[in-house]
Amino acid sequence: MTRLLRGLFWISVPLELAFVTLLLAGAALPAAVLVGAEAVALTLLVVAGAGLAVLYRRGGAEAVRDVVPEPVRRIVGHELKALASLFLWVARRRHGVRRGDTAFGHARDQSALMYGFIFVCAVETVGLAVLLRNVPVLHEVTLFVDVYTVVLMLGVQAASVTRPHVLSADAFRVRKGAHCDLLIPLDRIAAVRGERRYAHEPADGVLDLAVASQTSLTLELTEPVTAVGFLGKRRPVTTVRLHADDPAGLLAALKAATRDCGKIEPLSRPWARSGPGRSR
Repeated sequence: MTRLLRGLFWISVPLELAFVTLLLAGAALPAAVLVGAEAVALTLLVVAGAGLAVLYRRGGAEAVRDVVPEPVRRIVGHELKALASLFLWVARRRHGVRRGDTAFGHARDQSALMYGFIFVCAVETVGLAVLLRNVPVLHEVTLFVDVYTVVLMLGVQAASVTRPHVLSADAFRVRKGAHCDLLIPLDRIAAVRGERRYAHEPADGVLDLAVASQTSLTLELTEPVTAVGFLGKRRPVTTVRLHADDPAGLLAALKAATRDCGKIEPLSRPWARSGPGRSR
């Protein structure tokens, strides 16, 4: 069944993409061909979806992972989390914050930029809808893509708002929206320092979670923790740089919660510089 499901996905998805490309290119396809192709593609997707449901009931999530590649699962999962965050945002709830936990937001400094992008996309949606009103198929496809883009961007911002950093009794959960979630045991934190950085060069063992191109805290760990990338790539990290709306408050809370407080570097004002050309 696994090979059959893989084959169905490899046939149905490229078929659907091919027909959408032809329609966007202005190809005049007979109605019978268009309806038949869409019916075949939809049937294949329904059968594949039913097959995945059967696999899940028989073998659980592991069986589904054998069919669907991890990058695909993570992309779809990220979009679902972003869309679900819209409901949390409206309900004024936060994800993963339990009683006794302390949450620290990290979305404030990117809000203006995100809302600016969303506004531009909304204007583009209206403009293209007007310009393409006499081209039915292209108008409908473009309108759907543009509206979904606006909703997804709102979901990305909502995920950043509703998924804050969380400090609990024994761990510090570092997050960036819906695509990064790293749990750090408190006993692995060797040092924390306030450090405003605007330049982040890739380095082994370093995880940069910049918001609006900046990080404000740096955590040094005694032992590596495994960070999972957006598409599922795993790597050990011993240094984590993150941003918080209230870095001073987060640093004070980490200092109080860490078992060996003597290892925590005191907060300096202004924030400590990391060297010429690397922070400001």
